[in-house]
Amino acid sequence: MTRRADIAVIGAGMAGASLAAELVGSASILLVEAEERPGYHSTGRSAAFWSESYGGPAIQPLTSASGPYLATRGFLRARGGLHIARGDGREALRSLESNHSGRVRFEPADRETMVRRIPGLKPGWDWGLAEPSCADIDVAGLHAYYLAQGRRDGVELVASARLLKAKRTGAGWRLDTTAGPIEADILVDAAGAWADEVARIAGASPLRIQPYRRTVAQLRVHPPAPPDLPLVIDALERFYFKPEAGGRIWLSPHDETASDPCDCAPDELDVALAIERLEQVVDWRVERVEHKWAGLRSFAPDRLPVYGFDPRVDGFFWFAGQGGFGIQTAPAAARLGAALLLGREPDGMVRAIEAGAYSPARFG
Repeated sequence: MTRRADIAVIGAGMAGASLAAELVGSASILLVEAEERPGYHSTGRSAAFWSESYGGPAIQPLTSASGPYLATRGFLRARGGLHIARGDGREALRSLESNHSGRVRFEPADRETMVRRIPGLKPGWDWGLAEPSCADIDVAGLHAYYLAQGRRDGVELVASARLLKAKRTGAGWRLDTTAGPIEADILVDAAGAWADEVARIAGASPLRIQPYRRTVAQLRVHPPAPPDLPLVIDALERFYFKPEAGGRIWLSPHDETASDPCDCAPDELDVALAIERLEQVVDWRVERVEHKWAGLRSFAPDRLPVYGFDPRVDGFFWFAGQGGFGIQTAPAAARLGAALLLGREPDGMVRAIEAGAYSPARFG
């Protein structure tokens, strides 16, 4: 049996699920997922924080616009962030503040303030910049919310449906998948680390969207991490950590290792490096590595997401390259993506965002 829809969205992670939910009511949607369950890869392996400064000034508008949507629906929990530096990181702190001047609120943090907020902070970490708006984000809850919203309004999820072939036929697409054939007018590439592979199958030029591995470990430490510990970020991007239930922490060495699209696993050397860096920051003892995982963060060459119709292939829409900020920007990105796909004027949530910065046409 051939399934038929106006729009086929390839990938049911956060990107595809959120876009599909924003499109309902305007078109029939098939959400096509290669795995048995949505969100298996990057969406399910997020470090689960929302930071307006994360990703840089070109990402901040998407993050800030998403904040009220996430907060009013209960997906954010106040945490606060603290960017810290030794002498070699002071200039990075200055740049962080100046690059987001007037858009993200920062507060200077002296040594006394940092020691109060990070018990056991070692000498030398004397400069800090607090980012009060930082919050924990309920990634699983947000993803389930989008899937449920789409399902309620008519989005059909087709799981275990890896894309094998895609052929442009007249005004539409004929897709062959492991779950059977699909016909659609528009093909959306929301395939994350597999975005370039989907483009190749569809006859579009890949944009060199490169997946990178990011490692996170859950550690039991002594003394236990206080529950009100902020998200702690090294100004030179060598680590970040945040508290988890029971006095544990989630720790990352802020690694970026180029990878092929895959079900990636953490490298023991990256976990060891993360612990070594943590031991240079606080006098806590790492008692046990309880869990470790890795996910792929996929970036276009300029590290900005790609939203819009391909300039050369009719009916092929890019919604990819969202790096490590795809979760925290999901509401605004999906709202903007839906407007671009449907040819509508963006609404108040994203009207001030310059969509052209994210167009695939920027690659020539």
